[in-house]
Amino acid sequence: MVSTGCAQSPIFRFLNLFFCFQFSFFFLPCSPSCALYLPSRAASQELPLQGARCKLGLPAMKGFHRGTLSEAERSSDFGTLYTKLNLQPGIATVIDNFYICPTNKKKIILVSSSHNDRDQSLFISTDEGATFQKQPITFFVETLLFHPKEEDKVLAYTKEGKVYVSMDLGKKWILLQERVSKDHIFWAVAGVDGDPDLVHMEIQDPSGGYRYITCQIQNCSDKTMTVQFAGGTDRDSLTVQDDYIFLQTTSANRTKYYVSYRRNGFVQMKLPKYALPKDLQIISTDENQVFVAVQEWYQTDTYNLYQSDPQGVYYSILLENVRSTKQPEENVLIDILEVRGVKGVFLANQKIDGKVTTLITYNKGRDWDFLNPPDIDMNGKPTNCKPPDCYLHLHLRWADNPYVSGTVHTKDTAPGLIMGAGNLGSQLVEYKEEMYITSDCGNTWRQVFEEEHHILYLDHGGVIVAIKDTSIPLKILKFSVDEGQTWSTHNFTSTSVFVDGLLSEPGDETLVMTVFGHISYRSDWELVKVDFRPSFPRECTDDDYESWELTNLQGDRCIMGQQRSFRKRKISSWCIKGRSFTSALTSKVCECVNSDFLCDYGFERSALLMSESSKCFADFWFNPEAPPEDCMLGQAYTSSTGYRKVVSNVCEGGVDLQQNLAQRMCPLIAPKGLHISIREESLAVRPGEDITFVVRQEQGDILNTKYQVDLGDGFKAIYVNLTMTGEPIRHHYENPGIYRVSVKAENVAGHDEAVVFVQVNSPLQALNLEVVPVVGRNQEVNLTAIILPKNPNLTVFYWWIGNNLQPLLTLESFLVMKFAETGDIRVTVQASCGSSMLQDSKVVHVFDHFHVLPLKFTKHLDMYNPDIPEWREDIGRVVTRLLAKETNIPKETLMTVVKPGLPTTADLHVLLPANQPKRKRSVTSDKRIAAIKQALNAHNISFFLRGGYWVLVTLADSDSDSQRIGGGSGYWVIVFLFVISLVAVGAFILYKFKRKLPGRNVYAQMHNEKEQEMTSPVNHSEDTQNIIQGEEFIDDDLDSQTLGNARVTPSGRSGNLNSYRVPLLLMPVSVQSQAITQAWF
Repeated sequence: MVSTGCAQSPIFRFLNLFFCFQFSFFFLPCSPSCALYLPSRAASQELPLQGARCKLGLPAMKGFHRGTLSEAERSSDFGTLYTKLNLQPGIATVIDNFYICPTNKKKIILVSSSHNDRDQSLFISTDEGATFQKQPITFFVETLLFHPKEEDKVLAYTKEGKVYVSMDLGKKWILLQERVSKDHIFWAVAGVDGDPDLVHMEIQDPSGGYRYITCQIQNCSDKTMTVQFAGGTDRDSLTVQDDYIFLQTTSANRTKYYVSYRRNGFVQMKLPKYALPKDLQIISTDENQVFVAVQEWYQTDTYNLYQSDPQGVYYSILLENVRSTKQPEENVLIDILEVRGVKGVFLANQKIDGKVTTLITYNKGRDWDFLNPPDIDMNGKPTNCKPPDCYLHLHLRWADNPYVSGTVHTKDTAPGLIMGAGNLGSQLVEYKEEMYITSDCGNTWRQVFEEEHHILYLDHGGVIVAIKDTSIPLKILKFSVDEGQTWSTHNFTSTSVFVDGLLSEPGDETLVMTVFGHISYRSDWELVKVDFRPSFPRECTDDDYESWELTNLQGDRCIMGQQRSFRKRKISSWCIKGRSFTSALTSKVCECVNSDFLCDYGFERSALLMSESSKCFADFWFNPEAPPEDCMLGQAYTSSTGYRKVVSNVCEGGVDLQQNLAQRMCPLIAPKGLHISIREESLAVRPGEDITFVVRQEQGDILNTKYQVDLGDGFKAIYVNLTMTGEPIRHHYENPGIYRVSVKAENVAGHDEAVVFVQVNSPLQALNLEVVPVVGRNQEVNLTAIILPKNPNLTVFYWWIGNNLQPLLTLESFLVMKFAETGDIRVTVQASCGSSMLQDSKVVHVFDHFHVLPLKFTKHLDMYNPDIPEWREDIGRVVTRLLAKETNIPKETLMTVVKPGLPTTADLHVLLPANQPKRKRSVTSDKRIAAIKQALNAHNISFFLRGGYWVLVTLADSDSDSQRIGGGSGYWVIVFLFVISLVAVGAFILYKFKRKLPGRNVYAQMHNEKEQEMTSPVNHSEDTQNIIQGEEFIDDDLDSQTLGNARVTPSGRSGNLNSYRVPLLLMPVSVQSQAITQAWF
């Protein structure tokens, strides 16, 4: 082993004025071994320059004062000797950054600024940095981007947001586009984009919004560029990666994420319906699938990990609550690490209840396990760490310095070799950074150091170099040639230095490395070359290797559908593996087993049922038998069995959990989820201003559907395939006013309608209309609009009832209404604040008669209640469907309404069947009520919830026979009957002794503590239907809610409807006892 230190040139007398420096070194493919060193002021990343032999060094300051002079030095012997290069003899030069062509490492571009920053120049080399040619430019470069395949084509992004293109390696530049988002410009992907000269960009349009466009570098004018996504996108959301393009849009405080696979049309990414993501991070897109980390509505410092199908559309949960860390400039780091060298292996840190634990998977997230702790520590003493109370946990941090390793170190050239910093115990401890190593891909671990070290692998992991991560100067490094079982020390310098980084030739294929640092912050730099080649006398032969088979922690050898074996150097062999070494030995395809399949979209494994831990159950919101949203009449679709094969799993034969897929023909589906919106999302516009209406349909047939459009000012039209073509409707209104714009989609199977009100005359973020969905005729109901942010003094509310064009205006966020007619009444509210306006719409079902049964759920439902209307509606639908199936009661006569707030409760509304004659009967005579109660009391109504829970639905008070009916409360009915009895007795006496007296009307009053309500009397000749409505029933629950003839006022947190107040109820009663008797008995 040889160490060579080289004191640097006098240039460091200038650099010593600064506080902190950082070196950058790069190997270039020149011969013989060479290196190039440049002082500069910008740090650069290590590039994977495979097969390189030339070394380029760039010391750089980290955010301090600018340098005034730079000199280049080049080495051809791995940094032993350097030759000075003069970029501009006699002229001070400052290097801002440098870039190396990925397809031809001989081509380098240095970006240089003048001393006064008035202009910039490029220094271009085509001979590995031996010579440079200066090229002045008229703009200031912030980033250069080489073409991934054609070495002379370069894009330049400026600080002003302009993009220039050069097709001759920077000699001539052409303006390509303006107002481009930084870091959101991409070259065409080879094998995916048909045109290699295509550029993907996110640009800002004149209105201030952002759009995704593509254009060719030869011509990128406004007339030739192509808008690839209909509508605006969120800023900084465009990502082009491999086969996929991602972007996002936000409307009404809800973000939607879209993906395009192999440049097909954009499709909304299908996460679980109630994931409600706050943020989404792309983890990887390799091996023909997408890994994403999603921060859901209930998470703050954790993300859930999902895996997609090959198209990147449908996502299944892999791991919940992965720890995340917020970085400067709003960057987020997710604690998940792909183990390089062995496909399908990942490490992740999971955070639950404040405790962080490390997990490992061998099959791309399908199964996760804790890391087995070692039995003894580095000193041979027992660790006393026994599962399940104690495991090994690792920090998964990235290093801030690009020239040192992070806390976990893996390499493609050293499969199975993992070194990491962490601790033993029940959880990860932030300040503990003991070093552990495994050479069998995580099956067994050994402790090697008590403190964190920077790690470097040489010769495919044949030599492991470790230097202590410390703020004090060092002169000793440690190395191991037997996969960390034993360690030796080496004095790499006679004087201790502050180590700033380690560098080896990219690919780790040689035994030469460089340690660079400084003696003090005001001293010259030190570069030390360490050469391990003399320690190994020969090249390895086949006899120097042995094989090892990859297994998981359960000992299974079939992983991802195959048995894989690798070869590694024997511990006793002292030889060099060399550049030609390959670690992969053999692979054998296995038969498929259950573990080769994961849960399909809409399904999850039950974590609580250990006997069924590998079974997948459908989530409550997902109907596996329903046709997909894009199912067209005449096409066939396959309903999911709940399982899908893990992507990139190569197993064959054996178990096939997808073999019983049912093939069905797509029926003609009625349009559903029809939406009409304005592209700019503003419902308030000026007269004469152009408006672009966009119509979208979430479900139902499109090809056989006609769309009737009424823009409210006399313009009417009928469209075909309106939502398929995506063609917008452009219009403008000449006169001020309020216009009702409607679109009605209709086919043989049914119809749907969307309505938006346009007003031609501090932004609101979200609006939600809360209503009681089922009310009685002439019953007062409170309609409540909930807005974010809350600006009650600045917001005007417009209320439309039914199709009435004249709205009701309020300055309060609620409106008390009565509905005089039965039927479905659409209620629409708009909230206007300044220049912004939002809308929500709900349908209120008005009936004369109905029953109400209070329901409750097991407490697990509260854990996953996001308290949003759509979630409550889905819970209501699944309860209604289950009750209808269990009791054979028509689903149309049942409606379950889940109330806002916690705990989660609901009301079951039992409606009268259509066209049934009205009859006077008691509750007990309604067999439907008895059947429903029997099903609920027998615990026959339950559904599967995320997290492995089954939610049971029961009556809110199973011990009593309580129920609520449209018409009154049971307590007042008893009082009412008592009063009737007294009146009957009085009537009989009057009948006997005063027959000649005329009939009188007597009023039976029911008192409420807060208010009274009067109803007009009826005489004795009127039909007794005016006394008691035909389908009213007695309610024995004193605290039950009264619906049908009572005023209902919602109340609760944030304006949500949590409870009901029952006011005074008055009922006219005739004095004639016969009429009374007929009415009640």
